[in-house]
Amino acid sequence: MLKPFAALVSSLRKCSAVSDITRVWFSALPKDSPWIKPCRLHYVENGKQKCRDMIKILDSVMVLLYNASREKLIFVRQFRPAVYQSLIMANMDLPKGDIDLIKFPPQLGITIEPCAGMVDKDKSLAEIAREEVLEECGYDVPADRLELIYKYRTTVGSSSSTLTLFYCEVCDAERVSAGGGIDNEVIEIVELTIAEAKELAKTGATINSGPGTPLCILWFLAHKS
Repeated sequence: MLKPFAALVSSLRKCSAVSDITRVWFSALPKDSPWIKPCRLHYVENGKQKCRDMIKILDSVMVLLYNASREKLIFVRQFRPAVYQSLIMANMDLPKGDIDLIKFPPQLGITIEPCAGMVDKDKSLAEIAREEVLEECGYDVPADRLELIYKYRTTVGSSSSTLTLFYCEVCDAERVSAGGGIDNEVIEIVELTIAEAKELAKTGATINSGPGTPLCILWFLAHKS
């Protein structure tokens, strides 16, 4: 029987290529990163001084789309560097030199998740989510069509940013572009039947994505399916 990591590598090698990644290496975090800010918080609890290291990251939005014309749930597939890093780093030390892409294929970092984006604009959360739907999936829908599902915190032990999860039903007539992201984003749209999506959230499943993916699928099965 394959060990869990070897089995994951074997299964992900079969995934269609989303990105043509030919070289991977690590470097230390620059102090001027616009995306995350590391810090140490000191506090006194029950008379004892303590401290915790953490990172400040931007809040985000996520939208589960259901195409009623084809009865499909819409997800996006893309390379997530943080997922790749977590699977290949055995300890806290940064690897030196180029990563062996035969031993650690880039497919390890491919995720399937609802379309999502950072809250980095002075706009309402619904409007930011609407823009992500248009940019990543190509559907043009008004912001007031987005149904708020949850607001919750992610990775509360290290960052505790807020993710706002929406749901929106769309149809073929509302698709105005191919999507795929903007600028240097490389995003593939994936349409799953309800049965296929259910497989991602079944007991014992292992998926390469954050908690928002199974959470929104379970919500859909409970309230919309």
